[in-house]
Amino acid sequence: MTATALSPRLPAQDFDLPKWLRIAAASGAMVLLALCTYGFLRWMLGFAPATPWVRDVALATHLITVIPAIPLGTYVILSRKGGARHKLLGKIWLSLMFITAIATVFIRNINDGQFSWIHLFTLLTFIAVPQAIISARQGRIEAHKKHLRNFFIGALVIAGLTAFAPGRTMWQWAFGDRAIEQPSHD
Repeated sequence: MTATALSPRLPAQDFDLPKWLRIAAASGAMVLLALCTYGFLRWMLGFAPATPWVRDVALATHLITVIPAIPLGTYVILSRKGGARHKLLGKIWLSLMFITAIATVFIRNINDGQFSWIHLFTLLTFIAVPQAIISARQGRIEAHKKHLRNFFIGALVIAGLTAFAPGRTMWQWAFGDRAIEQPSHD
């Protein structure tokens, strides 16, 4: 049996999201990427307050995987579906998001070392990634689209924007004042 027989070839599909949703997803992702870039540059150039907990391997892994996942996920969700490029980039994006979620299990800089409400997005990721893969492999493309659309908006755009809530690392990098002493998060 050939690989093609095991995995039926589906025709490449046109854009599947309504125009308003494509615009909203792209806008949210662009704002998130701009905020991340701005905050990261402020931190790298020494304009952001000290955040000694950032040396934590989990937080570094989270940032290294989630920042490229923003433009990549935006491209995958907004581009034509079903082709080899879509499948390859989708696998890379899901891998980045899964690694990001694993890293967040070990990030507990706020809430006295306990899980916080934002860790619900970690749980969402652990559920959504397998659902998306299984539905695609079973040929349930409408379910696959629905899972990934909701996952992209919830776990990437909404969760990413909540990373800029006051007191969180990204908020401190983007908007914090070096002159004001920040909590140690130890």
